[in-house]
Amino acid sequence: QLQLVESGGGLVQPGGSLRLSCTASGSISEMPAMYWYRQAPGKQREWVALIDSGTNYADSVKGRFTISRDNAKSTVYLQMNALKSEDTAVYYCNTVRAGIPYWGQGTLVTVSS
Repeated sequence: QLQLVESGGGLVQPGGSLRLSCTASGSISEMPAMYWYRQAPGKQREWVALIDSGTNYADSVKGRFTISRDNAKSTVYLQMNALKSEDTAVYYCNTVRAGIPYWGQGTLVTVSS
């Protein structure tokens, strides 16, 4: 069974940067799309970014976040710059294989001074 493990979260000041990683237990080269989602306290989980043949971003992060992948390392990254307090959330990576969605356990990002 595929497992996804996120890392890289932490406490950062507004305007700062973090890079999140999501490493899969198996090859991701067969997965056409990988996603990042986030869930802020008291809010529903929301989509943040995807990467397949290209990339796409939620309007709230466009221009500040960059998603990338390294198939050789079975890892997807989310580079987050110019962080704001409203980016505070648990960040999850996601993919779908054979119609089954897979989620990691999440990594907490806190943006605060």
